[in-house]
Amino acid sequence: MIRNLTLLAILISSAACAASNPWEKFQSPLELTPEPVGSYANGCLIGAEALPAHGKGYQVVRLKRHRNHGHPKLVEFLEDLGTKVKKENLGLMLVADMAMPRGGPFTKGHRSHQTGLDADIWLPLDYKNVNSNKGDLESVSMVDIKAFVVDKRVWTDKQAQMIRFAADDKRIARIFVYPAIKKSLCEKKWRSRKWLNKVRPWWGHDSHFHVRLKCPAGAVECKPQSPPPAGDGCGTELASWYPENQPDKPVVKKPRPKPVLPATCQALLKETDLSALKH
Repeated sequence: MIRNLTLLAILISSAACAASNPWEKFQSPLELTPEPVGSYANGCLIGAEALPAHGKGYQVVRLKRHRNHGHPKLVEFLEDLGTKVKKENLGLMLVADMAMPRGGPFTKGHRSHQTGLDADIWLPLDYKNVNSNKGDLESVSMVDIKAFVVDKRVWTDKQAQMIRFAADDKRIARIFVYPAIKKSLCEKKWRSRKWLNKVRPWWGHDSHFHVRLKCPAGAVECKPQSPPPAGDGCGTELASWYPENQPDKPVVKKPRPKPVLPATCQALLKETDLSALKH
């Protein structure tokens, strides 16, 4: 009886989410030519591909969320990175949220990840195997937040190497990590430091890193992000993220107006004129 009531509660909650955010009602991609539409934080995805739950060197976590979809280029990148992680004996790479089957905004959890070009990769590499369908599986923080340093009990050179492999890929536009992780990467001696330019500090990324691909060639409706500033980002720019350089009082952010979705995304959402989506 209790189990049935729990299941009913989950179904009601899922229905409520789908009603408040219609993008979450889609259970399958739109089978047309792959096309990321709009910007990373205001767009959608046509022709998505699901990343298989298991692959060489990687495994997907929280599969029941249906957030393991992306542009085929993202799927290709993650499979390539998993292969490299396995080849270098770094451990098992765990892939978390990518995008929903047709992209679009989330009810909670992300502002970006809307065009199928973003993915979160957990930093722990010591899992042997996980239950991909387990929804409450959590990652592990790699940072001593108060000390603003990586936690050497869990952070190793393997995490640094995995991030380097990802950032060295020409398909990558940006990688987001917690500022203390960027600090650790900057302090390490590297044969080439060019890839550090793509690794950007951002709060909240202490247990995972966020990869973002460039707009694929020919994706005319994909809005690219401006390239990062020149240099490795390890000087004044990184220092601005240090706790001692943060304002004493939290900055009060003004509410952002809800962005208007691109016309193609509106048509996809309404499912009224899919011919407009055929390029």
